[in-house]
Amino acid sequence: MQQEESTQIWTTRFISLFLVNITVFFVFYGLVTTLPLYAIGVLHQTDKEAGLLISCFLLSAIIVRPFSGKLLDVFGKKKLLVLSLIGYFVCTVLYLFIDPFGLLLGLRFIQGIFFSIITTAVSSLAADIVPKNRKGAGLGYFAMSTNLAVVIGPFLGLLLIQYSSFDMLFIVMSICVLVGGLLATSIHTDDLPKPAYKAKLTFTFSDLLERQALPVAAIASLVAFAYASVLSFLSVYAQQKDLIEVASFFYVVFAASMLITRPFTGKLYDTKGAQYVIIPGIITFAIGLVMLAYVSGPVLFLVAAIFIGFGYGGLTTSLLTLAMQSTVHNRSGYATATYYTMFDLGLALGSYILGIVAVKAGYFAVYLTGAGVVSVVFIVYLIRLVKIKANKVVHV
Repeated sequence: MQQEESTQIWTTRFISLFLVNITVFFVFYGLVTTLPLYAIGVLHQTDKEAGLLISCFLLSAIIVRPFSGKLLDVFGKKKLLVLSLIGYFVCTVLYLFIDPFGLLLGLRFIQGIFFSIITTAVSSLAADIVPKNRKGAGLGYFAMSTNLAVVIGPFLGLLLIQYSSFDMLFIVMSICVLVGGLLATSIHTDDLPKPAYKAKLTFTFSDLLERQALPVAAIASLVAFAYASVLSFLSVYAQQKDLIEVASFFYVVFAASMLITRPFTGKLYDTKGAQYVIIPGIITFAIGLVMLAYVSGPVLFLVAAIFIGFGYGGLTTSLLTLAMQSTVHNRSGYATATYYTMFDLGLALGSYILGIVAVKAGYFAVYLTGAGVVSVVFIVYLIRLVKIKANKVVHV
């Protein structure tokens, strides 16, 4: 009986964290998909300026993320999670009242601060809760919450702005964050590992970044750079290709591909090793991006979503798990912060640089560039630049 309890993943607090993560990423992905359309169509900005709405959000996340691991130790993971959710909620409500583009960029910057702390806290708590011998499967299941948000955010976001208004979108998002905040208050953390000593609000390099997680996080940043082509520009690209009505279903197919394969990839990670998930993930992700570059109709558009969903989903979950396994258990917050710092950096650079590519050469070049970056990831991984140590050595 004790053994069954020690390997259980779907506990009440795991489910609560799962739902909290959905609410946070629902807002993130919903706004990432719809705000470029808002900036271009309502505020009359260019594609490059629309990309700044993503980059500005991620810039603040990048600045704050390295400090978040230490902040979690000082103030407590649950306390900081709840406080940051309050700030995230207030920012979401403010979208209803802010129209000037400059102020909108400022709001995105502030919301990115709360987002970085929330995602670090939630992922770190999930790593603490999941049994050690089921990290790959447990964190893979937890990543499904983000996968679901990939569907819910863009799908509902695009539907709401097509059939209602941006104001209604912001209201629905605000209600979701409020629900997430209430769920977060119900999560008990008294039995979870705590720092061996009372942390002080001072910072050294080890308080900002986890050295052991950096190699994996660097590879994750390249994956994120390529993914920015989908995250930041897919809705605008679909509009140009007269596929905007199909764009909502792209995210459904994209997430369904991740969700269907998730139970198998998590188990494969734990039993065979990370390379059995990461290498196929790299290949299929690159193929999907090439397909997007050559899209001419809805069929290839949705087939590309299948390849991208399988590849991106397997890559990001496996890399995050590797990053967490690279260090000791009580440094999970720092490893998580390091991973997301580099990941956010890749997204921010990708959103900005690929926005320039879109203006200069079009979206065909954007998606081929993304596929080229994924090819670099393939080369780096194959020459074994990343080696992770946890309780055992993970050979890649």
